[in-house]
Amino acid sequence: MDKAELRRHYRRLRQRSLPDASAGIAATACRELRDRVPLGQWLGLYWPLNHEPDVRILAEDPHRQVALPAVWPGSGLVYLPWGPQHRLGPDACGIPAPREGSPLAPEALALLLVPALAVTPDGLRLGSGGGWYDRLRADPRWRAVPALAVLPAACVAPTLPRDAWDIPFSGWLDENGVHWIETASNSISTV
Repeated sequence: MDKAELRRHYRRLRQRSLPDASAGIAATACRELRDRVPLGQWLGLYWPLNHEPDVRILAEDPHRQVALPAVWPGSGLVYLPWGPQHRLGPDACGIPAPREGSPLAPEALALLLVPALAVTPDGLRLGSGGGWYDRLRADPRWRAVPALAVLPAACVAPTLPRDAWDIPFSGWLDENGVHWIETASNSISTV
């Protein structure tokens, strides 16, 4: 299958799987990522759309600094501070995003959580096709920020087609745990 066919397939699979996986994904995120973001650094979340897993519960911890992505014309994807006091409005793609604040530098973020349609055991992510995260992570400074794909376990694919611009993720988060990819041995560690 080409990527368009794979997107349709995994979009349907995610939609069917999410009702059963949703609570487990949120619980895994709360349990396994509780201490993953050091004081003074930010956790990059996302605003869930189209049957994407919702991990915004992580923003409820008053001691955690959270950022949301926003697509800005001429700037691409940026991460902006987000909290209950921040107004949200549509970004250039129509996705709710903070309306004020300065973009955060990659070094300010300890972890990015990114929605996915599918992911392979070696971290190759299939997204919705906009390419925003691929372009962001093409920058070596952003690529250095650990990034986890978030999806139901049913959407872990044995293989996916790889384009030259695809950058593997650090692992994935599903209802069964956080699966970090150990790059040195290319083995998977489940937390």
